[in-house]
Amino acid sequence: MEESTQGIAVARRQDSATNSGAPRPSHLGTWDSGTPLPRSFYEHAPEIVAPRLLGKILVHRRNGAVLAGRIVEVEAYLGPHHATPDPAAHSHRGPTPRNGVLFGPAGHAYVYSIYGQYFCMNVSCEPAGQAGCVLLRALEPVAGLAAMARNRGLALAEPANVEFLRRLASGPSRLCQALGLARATHNGLDVMSETSALQILDDDFQVREAVVTPRIGIKDAVDWLLRFSLPGNACVSGRRNFTGNRMPIP
Repeated sequence: MEESTQGIAVARRQDSATNSGAPRPSHLGTWDSGTPLPRSFYEHAPEIVAPRLLGKILVHRRNGAVLAGRIVEVEAYLGPHHATPDPAAHSHRGPTPRNGVLFGPAGHAYVYSIYGQYFCMNVSCEPAGQAGCVLLRALEPVAGLAAMARNRGLALAEPANVEFLRRLASGPSRLCQALGLARATHNGLDVMSETSALQILDDDFQVREAVVTPRIGIKDAVDWLLRFSLPGNACVSGRRNFTGNRMPIP
């Protein structure tokens, strides 16, 4: 797959401008003036919401700092009401203290732990009680690169390059580590709230197609085509030469 480096120089200059207080050139984009998506955006089935999230901005604000990345890879997990229930979904067996967020209103962060030390972030979908969700698998960092590198225990690359950006937030647990997300502090946050430390913003970045493949890292329903990624983006996780069909964003 051809890897795109579009945005790497943007991310580097954006991070520098954010940390120094210097004015940003207008061609850097307007991610930081993006607006939260409406609740109705998330109230559709996860296989519809997932590809529509590609290109949106995940933002974490903490202690006056901003860490942000463009969503470039996601997976959909279907709720138990679905005609064919999804055995790989956390909601498969119904509500529990762990997955309760999924059965509430759409547009909330569902953060869970894996291996006792790492975290993954999902966004709840569909009306309350239906428990669909979208797993955020990878970001292309756009702000707070120095802080992300510290969180990940990596040396800051100056200038930023493809491999450095890929290592920051490529993969669901790396994504949470880079942004400093944890279940205790971020599970249940409303990603649409103006006061939330964790938001998903729309900056009018246009994505017309997604690459669709089976989900990865699971043991059930491994052939379901519910993984969606931004075509050609270098920060997508997994094998760099994976192939899949392109589909228009619904």
